[in-house]
Order: sequence, then structure tokens, then C-alpha cells
Amino acid sequence: MMNTALRLPAPEIEALLQGRIIAVMPNKFITPGREFALCPAYTSINLLPVEQYYCSSFLSIAQSTFAQLNSQGVLMQPQQMSLLPEEEQLKLPLLAYETVLLKAWAKCELCQIINNAGSLAALSQLTIWTTEALKEILRQKQNIFLAYLRVYQLPKSIEVPIKSNSQFVALPQPVNLSEANPVLNDRTFAQRKHQLEKLEPPLHHELEELQGAIASLTISQPAAKQLDDDIKVFLGWCSNKLIKQPDPDLAWINDIAKLGDRSIEQDEGKSNYQAGTDFESIARRSLDFLGFKVEENYKGGAGGLDLFCSQPYPLVCECKAGKSIPDRAVEELDRIGRRHLRENYLQAVRLIIGPGKPTKNLKESAEISKISIINVMTLQKLVEFKAKYPGAINLMELQQYLEPGQIDYKINEYIDKAEREIKLRSHIIQLVKNHLEKTGDVNVGVDALHIAYIYGSPPESLKNKELYEILIELSSPLTGYLGRIKGSDWNSDRFYFLRDLPIN
Repeated sequence: MMNTALRLPAPEIEALLQGRIIAVMPNKFITPGREFALCPAYTSINLLPVEQYYCSSFLSIAQSTFAQLNSQGVLMQPQQMSLLPEEEQLKLPLLAYETVLLKAWAKCELCQIINNAGSLAALSQLTIWTTEALKEILRQKQNIFLAYLRVYQLPKSIEVPIKSNSQFVALPQPVNLSEANPVLNDRTFAQRKHQLEKLEPPLHHELEELQGAIASLTISQPAAKQLDDDIKVFLGWCSNKLIKQPDPDLAWINDIAKLGDRSIEQDEGKSNYQAGTDFESIARRSLDFLGFKVEENYKGGAGGLDLFCSQPYPLVCECKAGKSIPDRAVEELDRIGRRHLRENYLQAVRLIIGPGKPTKNLKESAEISKISIINVMTLQKLVEFKAKYPGAINLMELQQYLEPGQIDYKINEYIDKAEREIKLRSHIIQLVKNHLEKTGDVNVGVDALHIAYIYGSPPESLKNKELYEILIELSSPLTGYLGRIKGSDWNSDRFYFLRDLPIN
């Protein structure tokens, strides 16, 4: 049961909930093991203006948190109002009491006493306070109390009236504690705690600056929100699996097959020409989404190429909407392609996309002319796979599967192969995560991980060096599923877990 709450500046509670920090600066020493709710307030930050107190990457979050707290009916003294931008000050009334929402509780894991001014710059890099603010606190109080907090979200927010300015305030009634929703898991918290205790510099300071720069955009722009989430996971500020919401901008993918077989034409009474144009447009969008460079100068129409892609290799595409692909499609593509591309036509990959099963004559003609044929649903599968795993489609590898004739089975082979590679990487990420949780180690070497891999029902056989190459790939800043501590050679590198790769 929990009876008290620790009053902290509201932005610092927000930073704890985001996983951005794991420590706060209480006014007095807190005994390790003590448990309490986290109560947002404006206290403890009037030593300096807010612009000088918090790091620039956190400043916009701090200001918006103050404004939100006041909108809930929280007391603001005149000196506290000065912390907000001037335009916000004009909107805010002076209130006579505080009523706050408690969203989380915490357990104090460690409380350090810091009185060495030489360590403040390093501490600033690992937290949200400026070096100037830390120096001012140390100057006024001679000591800085740094409390490491393991934070858990409450199942339900608690509304509490606050009439005291003391560090700890009593709750109206006891609250049952639950550790079901930690902000950070055990592994991530242990890594962050070790880094802060040792004052090890942040590994990706530039990404922290980028996250701060886009923080204000996350409410209005979904793309910024997704990038913000990805950066937080990569930095270790968030260790839970993020639930990826369907992207409304990708809803068009569900219409690829529908437009190909003209079911929409029947529903809406479109002409054959309009139905063909619609399918050509969505095929163009599909190829562009897959990563091809679609040239606008070769748009379809009478006597024109339906689609021509110049990169990463030349690809000529004929789109045939309708219930079947006519036998003349191969001859039409050969004739129109040679007219527009001349000698370059024979060097291009040639592709026909349409619904239904090709006739025997069409398949024979396609094999003679070295033209590939895929069903419109196969195109949709490729695009769906790309949407699900953005980096999974390698167009240069895909080219090897674009053989003459009907090749839906070959494209399915490619998708299956790519999916197996993703599942293997997801397995290795979980292997690193589970190994560190079982052993209590901070990181793991390749040899130990390879032994764990062999005895952990591996999806396929891998040698040490093959496993190492995948670990390097997964620890790249562009993927960020694992972290890497570089050793003297490949066999002495160490790896640690950052985030999951969910397989749906």
C-alpha cells in the first residue's frame, strides 16, 4: 500500500514517464526502497528561468507540460508564471488551490549525494538539466541529491487536492501498488542506471537533439510521431513493444487487386477506359512504393507505354485490367516497347500485370519474348510486404525472380525467403534479450551467444561469423535493434538489447 506522493516539477515527471530520465533531484535525501506516487508541481525550478534550467532539447516539452498542468486547475504563483512564455502567461489565471492527476508511482533504487562540480557537465549530458542549473543548485545547497527511480504507471489516474508545499504529501487514501506497467523493463533500467552511475557519455547525443526538435510536431503530424517513437526506442528511453497503428495513408494498398479485376467498375459503372486508367495509376503507385523510379514521360494512353521504370534497372510494364489477360498482350508490349525504347527495350525487364489465369498461348508467347507475367494479387502481396517491413524488399534480389512466363510462384518464393530472413533476425534479437535477462549481464559476446543460439531451437544453422554479421546489421544506427560495444576484433565485440522486432 502507498500513502504518500513525492512532489516533483511536472516536466520531470513527464520525462520519467517517457523514459527520458531515470533520476530526479529531490530537496532531501530519499531512503532507497521507499515507494511513493509522483505528484506534478511547479516547485524546485525557480532558481533560474526555464530556458536556462532545462536543456534545449527538452525545453518545448517542459513549457507545454507547465501549460497543461495549469489547465487542470493547478496553483501558480507569480514567480512561477514567469517560467512560461509571455503569450501563455496572459492566458493563465491565478488559482487558489492545486488539484493534480497522479499517473505513476516509483521506488527509489539509489540516492547519491553529489558535491563535485567537475562531474556536472557529464551529469547534464545524461539528464534534462543544463550544467548551469546544476551548478546553481550546488552553489545554493552545497549538495545535489540524485534519486534513481524505478517508475511504474498507475492502472488509473488519481485526482488529488494538494495544500502543502512539502517534499512529500499525504494521499487522501492508500493506493495498491502494481508493477504490471513499468516504464522501462529490468534490462533497460539496469543499463541506464549503470550508465548514469558511471557518468558514461550518451552514445547518440545527436539523436537526442533530433528527438527534442521534433517533439512539438508529434501531436499534429503522424509521421513525426512514428519517428519520435522509433528514436525513443533506439535511445533506450522506451523498452515496451510499440503498437503500430494502421497507417491511413496506406489504405490504397487494399484496392490494388480490386482495381485490377474491375470489381469497382461493376460497382460504379465505370467505362473500360476509366477502369484501365485506374488500374494503371495504382500499378504506377505500387511500383513507386516498392522503390522503382517511375518515369512520368512514358505515361500510358493510346500507343504509349503503360509504365517505364529507369531505376534500379530498366523495367517496362503493361497493365491489363479486366477478368483476363488477352493473348495479344505480349505482342502489344513488344511492339510499343520497341517503338519507345528502341535498342534499350531488349535490355529492360518486361512485365505484364493482370488478373486471371493466362492462356496457354499467352504463356508460350511470354516465354519466347522473355516477358514475365504476374497476377494483380501478387503485386498487392509485394506492396503489403513492403508496408509491413519497409526495408525488406531488395529490388536487385527481386530481379533474379523475374523470369519469363507466369511467375507468381517465383514472387511468392521471394516473399517467403525475405520473411524467413526477418524471422531469423527477430529470433536473434530475442536471443540477446533473453540471454541478458537470464544471466544478468550487461552485454554479451559472439561466442557465448552462438552457444545459446545452437541450444535455443535455431531457425537455421549459423556459424560464428555468420551470426556476427547479422548482429552487426541489427546494431547499425539505421536499424537500432541491438547496441554494440566495439572490441579489438570481431570476436571481442559485445552486444546488448535495444528493442524488439515484432513478427505479426
